[in-house]
Amino acid sequence: MADSPHTQARARLLIADDAPLLLKTLQEALEREGFDVTAVPDGQAALDAIRRDPPDIAVLDLRMPRLDGFAVCRVLRADPFLEHLPVVILSASASRASKIEGLDLGADDFITKPVDLRELLARLRMILKRTRQGLDANPLTRLPGNLSIESRVERALADQRPLAVLYVDLNQFKAYNDAYGYQAGDLVIQALARVLADEVRGRRADFVGHIGGDDFIVLSDPARMEDLGRRVCAEFDRLAPSFYNDADRERGALISTDRLGRTGEFPLLSVAVGICHNRERRLTGFAQISSLGAELKKAAKSRPGSAYVIDRRRDDETS
Repeated sequence: MADSPHTQARARLLIADDAPLLLKTLQEALEREGFDVTAVPDGQAALDAIRRDPPDIAVLDLRMPRLDGFAVCRVLRADPFLEHLPVVILSASASRASKIEGLDLGADDFITKPVDLRELLARLRMILKRTRQGLDANPLTRLPGNLSIESRVERALADQRPLAVLYVDLNQFKAYNDAYGYQAGDLVIQALARVLADEVRGRRADFVGHIGGDDFIVLSDPARMEDLGRRVCAEFDRLAPSFYNDADRERGALISTDRLGRTGEFPLLSVAVGICHNRERRLTGFAQISSLGAELKKAAKSRPGSAYVIDRRRDDETS
């Protein structure tokens, strides 16, 4: 028996179509089937709604005002936060060229109008099942998780392409969480995720993953690793004061009592970045990269404030 949204958490759909009657008909029909549906009339409204609150699937009409379905799909695939969002294109054109173009842009499916509701439901359920089985995205940031991270690293090594791996996490995060609470801590983690995603946006070869907690990984090119490390530190430092109340911000430090009742003063949040690369040293596998990244990140954390440390060693040098 096919999986149904009734048997799991309600799947959230976004539907965009400039035909009001069809939009209303599809929304009502899919809501009866147990989906939570957001309906919008054009491509720009779809993109705005997706960025504000990403759904589980986006169903996009091909021909819409402001942005068409292909344009929305193109933007989504260039965004590290949204590149894995399943997209279904609806089109009155059944041409092979249109279908190929949509699939080449990264659409997950292409359905010809007039829409057969049973077919649409079957395809949506198939995509949901496949996504829930295969996606390891972090639920807080929606960035790819550990399975995707390891896969991307191993693929880069197999392709023997220039590779820089940045291991990123926060300094003083535990003290901040203790003082401000987990909800505020989650907002800080999301802010760091946005900083990292903004720095690689538009660069198809780059990648951002969320290892867990306040730990992230960025894959890039050795040619831009130093600038990337510098920019991440500078942008996070620009944001960090906004996470604090006026008293802590003016003091430039946090007075906090830990879970054992001990009171101490802690610097404001900062970021540590450890960077390994294959420009002068061979990277052999994910385990080696993880070990190097942890070592370099520890060195960055030993420095005051936000800092990045790049592995300067060569293969012909003693480690």
